[in-house]
Amino acid sequence: MILVDTSVWIDYFKGVKNPQTDLLDASIVHGSVAIGDLIFLEILQGIRNDGQYRQTKQSLLALEQYEMFGKDMAAKCAENYRALRKRGITIRKTADVIIATFCIEKKLPLLFLDRDFIPFVDHLGLWPALRGT
Repeated sequence: MILVDTSVWIDYFKGVKNPQTDLLDASIVHGSVAIGDLIFLEILQGIRNDGQYRQTKQSLLALEQYEMFGKDMAAKCAENYRALRKRGITIRKTADVIIATFCIEKKLPLLFLDRDFIPFVDHLGLWPALRGT
């Protein structure tokens, strides 16, 4: 099972071909894609067309679902953010801290394009679903 970040989903829905969208496509076929509530929100809030919204929502709800945030996870996210700040690294989006920390804690590989996940791979044990990202 892999978790797929919003950055990859956006490319996938736009029809962009890259190693990440190719792996996403193959993983969907094999039934090994999960989605978190935060990623679900990020994807849906960016869709302007009502029909596309309904279709995308229905498709995403067919995936394995994870609730990504709560009190315990909030503390772990803060710890990870602080650990990176101590190394002089600032993560731009809180959502990325939540997604990365969730994957680290649940030992789930993350498929991503966003460069903010690299420090989590390099310093905190995030497992990239695609090597070299």
